[in-house]
Amino acid sequence: MKPKVILLFCSISILILQNPISSSSSSSTSYSSVQDNFIRCLEENSPPEIPISKILYSPTNSSYQYLLQSSIQNLRFSFSTIPKPLFIVTPLLHSHVQTTVVCSKQNGLQLRIESGGHDYEGLSYTTSGSPFVVLDLQNLRSIVVDLEQNTTWVEAGATLGELYYKIAEKSPVHGFPAGLCPTVATGGHFSGGGFGTMLRKYGLAADNVIDARVVDVNGMILDRKSMGEALFWAIRGGGGSSFCVVLSWKIKLVHVPTTVTVFNLEKRLGNYSTKLVHKWQYVSPKLDENLFVRVIVESLEDEVNRVGNDISRLKVRFHCLFLGKAEELVEIMKENFPELGLNVRDCSEMSWIESVLYFSGYPRESQLEVLVNRTPQPKSFFKAKSDFVKEPISENGLEELWKWCLEEEKPILIMDPFGGKMNEVSESDTPFPHREGNLYNIQYLVKWEDGESVKSTKKHMDWIRRVYEHMIPHVSTNPRTAYLNYRDLDLGVNEFSGATYSQSKTWGLKYFKKNFRRLAMVKGEVDPLNFFSYEQSVPPLFLNERREVE
Repeated sequence: MKPKVILLFCSISILILQNPISSSSSSSTSYSSVQDNFIRCLEENSPPEIPISKILYSPTNSSYQYLLQSSIQNLRFSFSTIPKPLFIVTPLLHSHVQTTVVCSKQNGLQLRIESGGHDYEGLSYTTSGSPFVVLDLQNLRSIVVDLEQNTTWVEAGATLGELYYKIAEKSPVHGFPAGLCPTVATGGHFSGGGFGTMLRKYGLAADNVIDARVVDVNGMILDRKSMGEALFWAIRGGGGSSFCVVLSWKIKLVHVPTTVTVFNLEKRLGNYSTKLVHKWQYVSPKLDENLFVRVIVESLEDEVNRVGNDISRLKVRFHCLFLGKAEELVEIMKENFPELGLNVRDCSEMSWIESVLYFSGYPRESQLEVLVNRTPQPKSFFKAKSDFVKEPISENGLEELWKWCLEEEKPILIMDPFGGKMNEVSESDTPFPHREGNLYNIQYLVKWEDGESVKSTKKHMDWIRRVYEHMIPHVSTNPRTAYLNYRDLDLGVNEFSGATYSQSKTWGLKYFKKNFRRLAMVKGEVDPLNFFSYEQSVPPLFLNERREVE
């Protein structure tokens, strides 16, 4: 990095960082000055061979609106009233990221870091605070697979689909245990933990990260050795954007068999299928670690617009990946879950990479190349919440949940089983604490199309919040826990006047339990002025405060 970039670090004012620039007409001159100074800073500290016009977009640029809209996965954040960034920066080089951090910091601009734009609450491309810049990492998506070392370096802007495709291109017996959606990028997914169909065999994506490259608050590029174990621990499940900009991950590849088996058994909800879900709670976390059986509850397609109290308007799907062949899978299920009635004819054998297509919702005949298509599946208005379940919910409790779902047109419940490898990892090994003792995770999701109607949006938001309240007796307590990658601002938000550890515990303990304090201590060491801040960023906790918050 050039010396003049480093000189910028000394010119940061604490007052600038803590007092956002006013957007009133009386401050229009200073506002314009900040914009000009940011541009000048980028020009002075970027490699001359790449003009900043190649990476910098403002509202006057024809590509600005396209870039902004393409990043918005949740249409709740697509309205003109939502705050928009002063600039979008799309770095082509790691030095562009360094410069963007330094120039944003120097000019008192908040930084939003976007790798795929799938943050459920839109925090990677909007804010309720001061003027901000979006750092869009979509051009940083190099993937280098090393089969001799069983490792891969993957840049933060690469999607899971691109990663899976590149691994499969090199080997039919290597894979990686991460999420199901191919357009989610690795930058945010891994830094929040990241679980998918192989979590019971290999744990989280974050459990299989062995190195990383980041840009810290001073604009320096660090790897695991130079950043230290404290920061390396924090970014693997604690939300990397609270601490730095993650450039790339080094991951450990895992073995997958040449043949895996899937099934998708669908049943209308009723007394018998409720009994199946009730039994699933006891069975699924204790099955062979090669076996992942999730439960999805949703409306039947032809029943979406109907109302009534008949739960047969809902369907339940038992959705499975088994790292082995169909005959072995059927024997395991007959021994452990005979009530499901699984037969070989219900199963499909395929390669692991074909199972990625299958769980992504693509038809079996799809070409693998669809995985490198970065265009997301159809967007919608949605809201999600999450819970972890430690004790099986009674049949009556499940039936109550089904009836609450009948109040909505498009409710979705996704229940992912834990156990296996997840029980073998300590709560403190990474910031993701939801390990032994958790039977499964529930994601509550509601989607709607008439998002321009304030009344309609309120109706759907009220429904999911009401269901969440109803579920209190059935889920984890002290604290009631949630999954960071299913971001939920209802849990609490930071005050932009200065977030404190004590205030942020309302949401922080739900995501991280006891690890939240350790995360805040790391934050105090690596970003004491809280430059990397947003509505649910980890606040700094300093040495002289630690006894006060015990």
